[in-house]
Amino acid sequence: MNYQIKASSLSNEDAIIHIKASDIDFGTTSKTAEALPNPAELFLGSFAACMLKNVERFSTMMKFSYTKTMLNVSATRLENPPRMENINYDLTIYTKDDKLNVELLKKNIEKFGTIYNTIKLSCSISGTIKTLKNV
Repeated sequence: MNYQIKASSLSNEDAIIHIKASDIDFGTTSKTAEALPNPAELFLGSFAACMLKNVERFSTMMKFSYTKTMLNVSATRLENPPRMENINYDLTIYTKDDKLNVELLKKNIEKFGTIYNTIKLSCSISGTIKTLKNV
C-alpha cells in the first residue's frame, strides 16, 4: 500500500493538509497556537486515528458491538533532540457486549496498527483499554 497527501502554506499564515476530500488546517504561526493543532498534536491524532480504526476493524473480526469510544492520548516531548519520548493512552469502549475480550483487542491493536507499530520503533507506548456499560 502507498499513501500520498498534499500540504500547503503561505508565508506568515497557517497551513493546510489536503487528504482526499478533506482539508485539515494546522498552526504554523504563534497567532493561532491556541486555536489550531500543531504538528505534534497532528502526530498524536494520527496515532489516535490508527487505534480507533482498529477498534472498528476488530469489532467485526472479534464479533463484538459497541456504541462509541473515547480515547485520550498524551505524550512527553524531549528538547534535545526534539522528539516524542513517551506516549500514553486511555481508551474507553462503551458496550453492552460481554463477549469483548479487552486483552485480545489490545494485543491486536498493538500487533496490527500501522501507525502504532511505526511509532513504537522510536518511543515507548503504554496504555489501557477499559469498557463501560451503556446506560
